[in-house]
Amino acid sequence: MRRLRGGAVTAAVVMVAVAGCKAEHGKGASGPEQTGGGGAALTAAESLPVKGRAPKTGYSRARFGTAWADTDSNSCDTRDDILKRDLKAVKVTGGTCKVTYGLLEPDPYSGKDITYRRGRSQVDIDHVVALSDAWQKGAKYWAPSKRIALANDPLNLLAVDASTNRGKGDGDTATWIPPNQAYRCTYVAAQVAVKKKYGLWVTAAEKTAMKKVLATCPDQKLPTGGNPTKAPERFRAR
Repeated sequence: MRRLRGGAVTAAVVMVAVAGCKAEHGKGASGPEQTGGGGAALTAAESLPVKGRAPKTGYSRARFGTAWADTDSNSCDTRDDILKRDLKAVKVTGGTCKVTYGLLEPDPYSGKDITYRRGRSQVDIDHVVALSDAWQKGAKYWAPSKRIALANDPLNLLAVDASTNRGKGDGDTATWIPPNQAYRCTYVAAQVAVKKKYGLWVTAAEKTAMKKVLATCPDQKLPTGGNPTKAPERFRAR
């Protein structure tokens, strides 16, 4: 996704988000468990450290290990784990973990209903905090095991409409929010949860955007759980 520039553009994104959260927040598809007390997400957003975005130099997907590694050792890859969590009416290949069919009702990003069929790219598993965004906000300096953990943590993963997700790119809250107004507060809370769990920083514009969205839904809960922040030693990343 091409980054948006200028305070006026960022402000416009935030104002649309605010309107959406005021209208209806907290509804959408399944995903990470929403726990924590009232105001937890806003309080957490306020605590995130602020720094400038570091250069993207050195980033590649390989820095976060092999895609969809089975870091929880349940003999299923991470992608299929998330499909089974977020889809309804799931069907799998006999004797395997491979999801062949399911219903995303609704897709959290667009609000529309989508039928998933394996081999057709209508459903993506999105990294709520994009890996390249994480790289520029602290992950560049991590041990490989922590980067692998982030890339496969269910707390940071969500089944979504593929076409809508491609529009997100590596955007943060200051540059992209879901078109589905009903999911915006939940989405921002998830980004806050992941950044807090892994010790990532945010830019000043990003923190402002997060707080403006969450101020409209002060009882928004903070997602918790997921995997440990260090992957098992058998997994390697460059």
